[in-house]
Amino acid sequence: MSTRASPSIALSPGQRAWQRFRRNRVGFVSFWALLALLALSLAAELVSNDRPLIAVYQGQWTFPVLHNPPERFYGGDFDTPTDWKDPLIAEQFAKPGNWRLHTLNPHSANSVNAFATLPNPAPPSAVNWLGTDEAGRDMLARLLYGFRVSLLFGLALTAVGMAIGLTMGALQGYFGGRVDLGLQRLIEIWASIPELYLLIIFASIFSPSLLLLLVLLSLFGWIGLSDYVRAEFLRNRGLEFVKAARALGLSSGQIIWRHVLPNSLTPVITFLPFRMSDAILVLVSLDFLGLGVPPGTPSLGDLVRQGKSNLDAWWIIVPTFAALTLTLLLLTFIGEALRDAFDTRKS
Repeated sequence: MSTRASPSIALSPGQRAWQRFRRNRVGFVSFWALLALLALSLAAELVSNDRPLIAVYQGQWTFPVLHNPPERFYGGDFDTPTDWKDPLIAEQFAKPGNWRLHTLNPHSANSVNAFATLPNPAPPSAVNWLGTDEAGRDMLARLLYGFRVSLLFGLALTAVGMAIGLTMGALQGYFGGRVDLGLQRLIEIWASIPELYLLIIFASIFSPSLLLLLVLLSLFGWIGLSDYVRAEFLRNRGLEFVKAARALGLSSGQIIWRHVLPNSLTPVITFLPFRMSDAILVLVSLDFLGLGVPPGTPSLGDLVRQGKSNLDAWWIIVPTFAALTLTLLLLTFIGEALRDAFDTRKS
């Protein structure tokens, strides 16, 4: 009688980890839900925009979402870009033969309806589904665009911190000795610098920008990760396969890249969602304090600040808090699923 081996025996460690991750239903669904939200935010201009997707005027097809023609092109009086909330433009497209196809939410992050009848912040209505903020901007659009800014910033800060942390931890753990001691003393000195004071000083010298904020936070965001990578490299560098690779004449760079690094990535991967959560919370906190993104940039932290200043406008703080809570919950569930997936004690 022939016997068939279990399919899991032929799987690589990465494939077995992916199977364990898929079996965690909460983490797996959270992963795809976060990807769907990221894709929605990346396509924000096609979902929420004050410029139409398609506009047909006197038989001529235009795509204002890509290029907004001047108002004179649509029968207006000025050469400035078309204001699609202007009643004159609406009157022109109400004529037979002219039509326009708006996005699902006909508002962008910074567009203001100058013809609104209610004071700002205005409650939810048929025009603004989630109301407006204190500047008269659509809350749904601000949430969508602000979510994209927060998520992309979190991804960028996590990626930069991971690259620096991997490099420093690998150098310390693989070479050890004086290299390890010297770099460890430098890290201790660097970690003692007050990060918040540095941010305040630079914010008073330079105009706020996401790039400046990314650079400043990246200078300190790698320190915690490098400790885990260092410990993994210290453990793996003495194993038999590393000694065999060294005996075959491979260089230190080849040994690190081919053998030690792939076997030291478990703490890096499992901590990625949690580090991304920290990056998003840092951006929200700095925006709340006025040290984050430039004024006018949609951000969740700015909406939290507006909610604090307008406690009676529940439509500002409740959706913002819900979006922030949902994002952090999804990242936490993904992180827990990854931690269980890379735990070699689990079958």
